[in-house]
Amino acid sequence: MGFETSDDAGIFKINDNTALIQTLDFLTPVTDSPYEFGQIAAANSLSDVYAMGGTPLTAMNIVCFPSEDLDEDILSETLQGGIDKINEAGATLVGGHSVDDREFKYGLSVTGLVHPKKFLANKGAEPGDAIILTKPVGTGIIATAVKAGLADEHSTREMVKTMSTLNRYAAEIMANFKISSCTDVTGFGLAGHLLEMAKGSKKNIALFTEKVPIISMAKEFALMGIVPAGTYKNKNFCDPGISINPGIDKILLDLMFDPQTSGGLIFTLDSNDAIACTALMKDREISAEIIGEVRNNDHCGTLTII
Repeated sequence: MGFETSDDAGIFKINDNTALIQTLDFLTPVTDSPYEFGQIAAANSLSDVYAMGGTPLTAMNIVCFPSEDLDEDILSETLQGGIDKINEAGATLVGGHSVDDREFKYGLSVTGLVHPKKFLANKGAEPGDAIILTKPVGTGIIATAVKAGLADEHSTREMVKTMSTLNRYAAEIMANFKISSCTDVTGFGLAGHLLEMAKGSKKNIALFTEKVPIISMAKEFALMGIVPAGTYKNKNFCDPGISINPGIDKILLDLMFDPQTSGGLIFTLDSNDAIACTALMKDREISAEIIGEVRNNDHCGTLTII
């Protein structure tokens, strides 16, 4: 598995029982707390391994740091947040690299393990499958409100908790079911990543907007016009492959394209298993919901937003 299918990571087969998952990601700060930034950036990088059905093995730090402008304590706190998440994932930090840069950036290069016949991809969804999302959307809008000094403490805390939560726990439950396709929700927004799944699977996917979990106050901030520019870029990019119910509320539609940082997993499975899967996740306090369904075969792959 390479970069041909817009999947979350590359997979390299070592032998009949072992394959490596390799991925890399880094971010600019999304919160004022260096420690929380480190946690979020690490969780975001580790997520790609879970989206491929694997287990993180090792990680290496990627750091761009403006040493003349920021105190080194900021870097230390960021790295501590990162290693705490690496440890929570059961992986091992084995090094990394740093450069002096005008803009602070941090992330990880992660290597994971998976059986070469059991990895997940963003293709393979079958008609009749249900679609489950494991985290609420709206982090991009809340982050924009934080930068504008408008976000309240509750919504800010909810955003940080959502972004810093590992997808490990959802992935562990998923392993008990036959998953036909999977990816995680990041910069292209929920609708953008569902469109990738639809194209990869050559199916029509229906997204039920009223079923999508949303972070507190995200709708209210969007109504005020506090929407990241990436939302509109995502809409324009996805437009040729998407049909939208004309009755959908514009604010709700914005949330479907809201760029996410360290978002949840979206995956497909037989509809008969979906209720049991979401129940198990909710027992683990995972905000999982059935948000759509896979419909007919579609040569091009399209998304219908309802």
